[in-house]
Amino acid sequence: MRLTKTRSLAAAACRAGHVRVNGERVKPAQPVRVGDEVRLYHAGRERVVVVSQVLRKRVGAPVAATAYVDNSPPPPPREETLAVPVRDRGAGRPTKRDRREIERLRGRMFPGGV
Repeated sequence: MRLTKTRSLAAAACRAGHVRVNGERVKPAQPVRVGDEVRLYHAGRERVVVVSQVLRKRVGAPVAATAYVDNSPPPPPREETLAVPVRDRGAGRPTKRDRREIERLRGRMFPGGV
């Protein structure tokens, strides 16, 4: 199946536990059968596919897409993604105040609510 851009990204996702086949964590060489449900958490979203055909050799992404049924939830709208604060290159190390502001924008709170 072809759910990631490269095989190395797919193998890394398997080793990290981001890939499940029928609810079980799998290794990179896990064989799949017709009817298996594959869940992949990649790039901030979850992909859910059901295998409809097993391909015996490596093929391109358009051909591989015909071998599964994509039941993934739709991606979130662009407006809902958070803007990540960007510091100018060479601006130096952030001050304590800058660091707290960055953490606040990322949604993390400090002990004591500061």
